Amino acid sequence: MMWLGIDTSGAVGVAVGDRESGEVLAAHQDERARHHDEVLMELIDRCLREAGGQRSDLEAVVAGRGPGPFTGLRVGLVTAREIAFVLDLPLYGLCSLDALALQAASEAPSARDLVVALDARRREVYWARYSRDAGDDSGEPATTPAAEAPLTRVAGPTVSAPADIAEGITAADVVAGSGALLHAEQLRPTSALAHADPGFLLREAWRALDAGQDLTSTEPLYLREPDAKKPTARKSALGRA
Repeated sequence: MMWLGIDTSGAVGVAVGDRESGEVLAAHQDERARHHDEVLMELIDRCLREAGGQRSDLEAVVAGRGPGPFTGLRVGLVTAREIAFVLDLPLYGLCSLDALALQAASEAPSARDLVVALDARRREVYWARYSRDAGDDSGEPATTPAAEAPLTRVAGPTVSAPADIAEGITAADVVAGSGALLHAEQLRPTSALAHADPGFLLREAWRALDAGQDLTSTEPLYLREPDAKKPTARKSALGRA
């Protein structure tokens, strides 16, 4: 059951995995900021070759929905939709920050609270907070080891200035992502992880689907308007009389 994962929310990432075994068969990432379309198709073909398959072997596609820059994110989502349409495959969408949080949590198995932040430019970050709450409804302290507790997004995704979220970060938080690294003085990253390995996009999608979550939406999480906008009115070339 070969699945394809595509995420262009930050770096261009592609993974191919076996849904039945839960194994990621191949994963590659390119952090160049331009030429997403050229890089993406090359990585897709590369991952399929390494996984020992071809496009006709795919059974589903998972797309990272962002948040991310308008142009780069659009390339990944459009490509995922086209592949799913042409091959008549199920298409699923996942918040890209969820994959980053899963990887950060896997690298810090004792941590219960995480903040992940991606560079949003304009001196802002796309971010979300996650918690591993292994307690129960009685309000008793968590007793299950953190590594075995489910990871839940409790805030975000949203876009903010680093200063606006810095005060909410505690010494117990794991903090990761390109945005945290870029604004290290304010966000105090505890991990060198900048972008999620694309294999974690597939792993998180499988986990979410097994938990009964609805991943049918592939609407992009832009969170703000694109830099380039169409003019709302035509300007006179003659100027004022």
